Parts: sequence; structure tokens; C-alpha cells
Amino acid sequence: MEEIESNDFSLNISRYVSTAEPEPEIILSDVYADLLAVEQKISEAKERHNQFLQELGLPLLP
Repeated sequence: MEEIESNDFSLNISRYVSTAEPEPEIILSDVYADLLAVEQKISEAKERHNQFLQELGLPLLP
């Protein structure tokens, strides 16, 4: 009752019950592992691409 009184006797549900959904927990070690995997794939793709460029006599990617 004190809470209702402190809210000027407003009975709006949103004053007393939160409808916000909690944000999902981010596990940084998982994100870092995903980042490493993506970087590895990029490195492999760049290596293959550079092989094609070399065969064509074109400048390689850095």
C-alpha cells in the first residue's frame, strides 16, 4: 500500500510490473572463439585467392 501511495495511488500495471525482457547473457569466451574461427577462414580464403592471383600474374592481396 505504501508503494501505491508513493505513486499517487496510480494503479497502472506498468508502474508495478516490468514487461521488459532481459537481454541474453553474452559469453565473451564464446564470442572470442567465434572471432578466431572467422579470422582463420578469412586467412585461408585470402591464401587461396592469392594463389589464383599469382597464377594470373596479378598483384597479391596484403
